[in-house]
Amino acid sequence: MSKIFHAYDQPATGFVDFSQRTLLISAASIAFNPIFWNTVARQEYHRKILTKLAGGNPYYGCYGLAATIFLLGIFRDFLYERALRDQPSHPALQSPLVNYAAYALIAGGNVLVLSSMWALGVTGTYLGDYFGILMDNVVTSFPFNVTDAPMYYGSTMSFLGTALLFGKPAGVLLTAEVLAVYLVALRFEDPFTASIYAKRDQERKRGSKKRS
Repeated sequence: MSKIFHAYDQPATGFVDFSQRTLLISAASIAFNPIFWNTVARQEYHRKILTKLAGGNPYYGCYGLAATIFLLGIFRDFLYERALRDQPSHPALQSPLVNYAAYALIAGGNVLVLSSMWALGVTGTYLGDYFGILMDNVVTSFPFNVTDAPMYYGSTMSFLGTALLFGKPAGVLLTAEVLAVYLVALRFEDPFTASIYAKRDQERKRGSKKRS
């Protein structure tokens, strides 16, 4: 917490300092992560590269990708915090009410992310579908009865909450980028994942017809 309060001590000199390299590096990291995992996951689906590297075990391949995505997320968050520390604060974002909203956003975002991971498990969270590790049924319990993309929206809430806690308009700008890249990712991920399960259902139907 001392680090956060230290961030508040910085003078409020404007909105966003685009001359700071840390801002550009953070923005690049935010854009890179979903591009990386979608590219790697599609290569896995079509060519089984990670499964082959894991000795033919799709679970080990998925766990390896999960660890990579997790570590990239930690690094992205580190770069985001560094970028915020190099940015000017703004008085409008330094009131007690804004602080309360920040804590509420961070708490709510973490609830969405963690409950989503609990409901899906490791393989369900980290693109196990692309490895052929499919879930038996669609998860409709919390938090999926609140939003169809709780991890993405929860992460966005945490980014925004952190920006408000630091009192940094640049953080709000980077949060808008987070939301934008997640929405673009969903436009690719949702139809592709749906096609994977549709293919599985068709194969099941054909199998049941043969047995009958």
